[in-house]
Amino acid sequence: MKIFITGASGFVGGAASRRLIAEGCEVVAMSRSESSDKKISALGATPSRCDLDSISPANIAGCDIVIHAAAHVEAWGDVDAWDKANVQGTKNVLTAARAAGARRFIHIGTEAALVRGQDLIDVDETYPLAFDSPFPYCRTKALAEQAVLAANTPQGNFTTIVLRPRFIWGPGDTTILPSILEMAAAGKWTWIDGGAAMTSTTYIENLVDAILLAREGGKSGEAYFILDEGTRTLREIVSGMALAHGVVLPDRSMPGWLARGIGSTLEFSWRICGIKSKPVLTAHEAMVMSRHCTLNGAKATCDLAYRPSVSVAAGLAAMKP
Repeated sequence: MKIFITGASGFVGGAASRRLIAEGCEVVAMSRSESSDKKISALGATPSRCDLDSISPANIAGCDIVIHAAAHVEAWGDVDAWDKANVQGTKNVLTAARAAGARRFIHIGTEAALVRGQDLIDVDETYPLAFDSPFPYCRTKALAEQAVLAANTPQGNFTTIVLRPRFIWGPGDTTILPSILEMAAAGKWTWIDGGAAMTSTTYIENLVDAILLAREGGKSGEAYFILDEGTRTLREIVSGMALAHGVVLPDRSMPGWLARGIGSTLEFSWRICGIKSKPVLTAHEAMVMSRHCTLNGAKATCDLAYRPSVSVAAGLAAMKP
């Protein structure tokens, strides 16, 4: 089986590439630079020079499946950057995949596509997408998912499926854990509401399990939450990740209402003043750390035969250097 992957030099795409190659698949991966070429080649994949703007059918030629794991996930920046990468970039990959004759398109989505700033409690896949979200990442991931599901055309031998992890974590994490450790080292770590918000999570290898299942399984034109077993507080999972690296996070905390107010005020001030650097706290970060987000993964169990193979305890143990 020949598979094309976007985002292979990142956390999710890299983990998926390694497992697919170990299973004997031929992996071709989007590469934007010589440094990406080296990372992709080190995985055992073949780099294909293109980006989300320039991708063409020639880059995907001969591939049966496309896994779209690339996304703009930055916490701060030009609003247009999220639209360009997450919406138009996804549409560009869809167009190239269909024209190249790929038969399945697996999109790595996110529960953030549902978020407007509210709590999500035991939510399933019938919950509406947040096309009007005030948060650029959430809004653009909703629009990207809409485009992917709309492109599903079984009669044309091109099927699409969306996998929605929540709080992806594990060895090799390039976003959440480095940020936690950096803030702790600088003495800046502060909980919001004491880290009491309940959350679902997704260990990286559990997500890769689901990606492998989605090559053939699941119902096309559908989205699936991919989750670890159970739920836990943000404090439990974040503290566990930090402790795996020998870091004990302080108890310092601020109320959620205050954090959200500070984040919104800082963002407004930064944009009015044209400041390019990221504020110490954004509205999106404050929201994520203060709102409950628990999801129902029954649909993936039923349709994909997905069950988390790695427990949270085992995942935390695997994170120890």
